[in-house]
Amino acid sequence: QVQLVESGGGLVQPGGSLRLSCVASGSFFRLYAMGWYRQAPGKQRELVTRISSSGSTNYADSVKGRFTISRDNAKNTVYLQMNSLKPEDTAVYYCNAPVSFRDYWGQGTQVTVSS
Repeated sequence: QVQLVESGGGLVQPGGSLRLSCVASGSFFRLYAMGWYRQAPGKQRELVTRISSSGSTNYADSVKGRFTISRDNAKNTVYLQMNSLKPEDTAVYYCNAPVSFRDYWGQGTQVTVSS
């Protein structure tokens, strides 16, 4: 079974940066695609970015050019580097691993962008 543990959320000023980390405990991490989702109060959960097992990436238009997803297979870790943060980026961010026919989720980490 896959377990995901997130860290790195917090309070940051507009224009600032945060780096989220998600450590996976399970087998065959290097074979998984990984994604970051976020959900703000009153809004649907949305896909922010994902990275394939081979390193291919995609991004939501709202974060493209500001956020970068990366992975370190040796450390079983996926990262989300967030730059030029905006108040509308405020949300709970979740790490996701679609493994076979089941989705695994982290506990979520709060990101608040406010002056």
